[in-house]
Amino acid sequence: MTKEIKSTRTATLTLAALGVVYGDIGTSPLYTVKEVFAPATGIALTSGNIIGAVSAIFWALMLVVTLKYVLLILRADNHGEGGGLALTALAANAVRSQPLLRGVLLILGVFGATLFYGDSVITPAISVMGALEGLEVLTPDLKPYVLPISIFVLVLLFIVQRRGTEAVGKFFGPVIGLWFVVLGITGALQVLETPAILAALYPLFAIHFLIDRGPMVFAAVGAIVLALTGAEALYADMGHFGRKPIQIAWIGLVMPSLAIHYLGQGALLMSQPEAIENPFFKMFPEFLLIPAVALATMAAIIASQAVISGAYSMSKQAILLGFLPRMQIKHTSELDLGQIYIPAVNWALLAGVIIAVLGFQSSSALAGAYGIAVTLTMLITTIMTFFVIRVGWKMSLGLSIAATGFFALLDILLFAGCIIKFFEGGWFPILMALILFTIMTTWGKGRELLVASIHSDGLELMPFIQSIDFQTSHVAQRTAIYAVANSAIVPQALLHNMKHNQVVHQKNILMTVQFEELPWVDTKDQLSVVQLTDHFWKVVIRLGFMNDTNIPKILTGCKELGLDIVPFETTYFLSRETVVPTPGGGMMQWREKLFATMSRNSSDIAEFFKLPDNSVVELGTRVQI
Repeated sequence: MTKEIKSTRTATLTLAALGVVYGDIGTSPLYTVKEVFAPATGIALTSGNIIGAVSAIFWALMLVVTLKYVLLILRADNHGEGGGLALTALAANAVRSQPLLRGVLLILGVFGATLFYGDSVITPAISVMGALEGLEVLTPDLKPYVLPISIFVLVLLFIVQRRGTEAVGKFFGPVIGLWFVVLGITGALQVLETPAILAALYPLFAIHFLIDRGPMVFAAVGAIVLALTGAEALYADMGHFGRKPIQIAWIGLVMPSLAIHYLGQGALLMSQPEAIENPFFKMFPEFLLIPAVALATMAAIIASQAVISGAYSMSKQAILLGFLPRMQIKHTSELDLGQIYIPAVNWALLAGVIIAVLGFQSSSALAGAYGIAVTLTMLITTIMTFFVIRVGWKMSLGLSIAATGFFALLDILLFAGCIIKFFEGGWFPILMALILFTIMTTWGKGRELLVASIHSDGLELMPFIQSIDFQTSHVAQRTAIYAVANSAIVPQALLHNMKHNQVVHQKNILMTVQFEELPWVDTKDQLSVVQLTDHFWKVVIRLGFMNDTNIPKILTGCKELGLDIVPFETTYFLSRETVVPTPGGGMMQWREKLFATMSRNSSDIAEFFKLPDNSVVELGTRVQI
């Protein structure tokens, strides 16, 4: 790749990263400063406090986003992929020799993933409502319409998800680019009028501001953290754009625009304290209010799109890692496998978003629910990063603590600032996370029990297939592929086929699909073929949690390994287990019933593996756990 082509590609990815990665943190100015001076924080609207608050916001962006995420966390990539589950897999692999610690990290990582779903519910609600509340600044008569218009916009947003982001994705970058330019210009104009706000760049003002709060410092921190929401997106979307474009976008445009805009809001409040009602929209002259509301709404929709798409990706990773049941996954782009749509997740998110909007009624009320999920996720990310640096990168203990210890303390401070808002809405994302955590751990444990039960009741494979007499048996001159979790045990579908149909196939393939704790497995490493007898083969397919699951397409590679599979002469035999909960099993009775319900309603494995409909035979069996 020539230097010119690489430069063009980097520029294109940087523009695209603007739209997807920075929409969330870019819409934080809609509500952050207003919440810092809300009555609940008890912070008086004085010039000293304004400078101190803006200073705290600026240095929070510098320390948490620039230093922690842009310079440190983005280096902890899992084969190019980022995000909570990717980092969890990386940390778990690093401590593979310590099973107990590995188990703890996996559980912690799963809980962190469930918190992301809370963010995916609250972000669309608070961003869209915060943008449309600009209508109240235009005229108070429009206030009653903010809620229904917000719900209409959000419902429309989730309805169009099935079309995918490919068609509109190319517009995201320019729109968010324009948004950040507008943020910078509006901020700069206010700073020019009140340059005294530039004192906020001096970090001691932030320190003094926090110290002066005394016991109320946590209330102030809980509001300031709103400026950091969306920071996790830098890491979560690294696989789509790469580290360099994300870093260039942040340093080149996003950070300067945000810094200047927050300074501008502070400058406005120093000259017009009454603007605290809605400092963002008060920065615009009246004739520009309608365009400002329109641009803010578009930016909010794009910010929402980013976390919704992230929820799809997170769900796919969780399915392939064994923490969620199979769901229908639709690929919305022929070129980009990362662009997917999961209907079940989409409608569950929409239900959660509507509940949040109707329950909290305003962006200010939602702000109380916002920070807890974000800061706890940040803390979990820091903990995972420590193990990656210490064990995975084999850095010294002192260096590992130095690299992550300060950020861990900062994360704890930010979380403490948010947890005091637990009864003001903070319970909402925690409750969602706990429900999802219960579902995910129940599915993971249930699958373990199911496989163990099948294994304990199963017949050993090799003696069984060696006992089959192909001279006297009815032999179908075709190929049978049996999907199995354990290739050492006779598949239930094979037993049923021989018992009820009294037939055995000429060519029998025991296919096991293994999902590794890696984002990608290279094509050349995905397949292994072992011939067991003249009529039986074992095929193992290794996939990462970002690989496509088109099994027929993958199996075409068997020909190079000496096993020719003719698609039109092949039948896939699948075992569909009906889970029967029993008392005294491996889980509490209600969890076994929950697992049985999820298993019964999980999507068809044939659809999940993209098997041809006219080549699949399902044979059922009842399994007690």
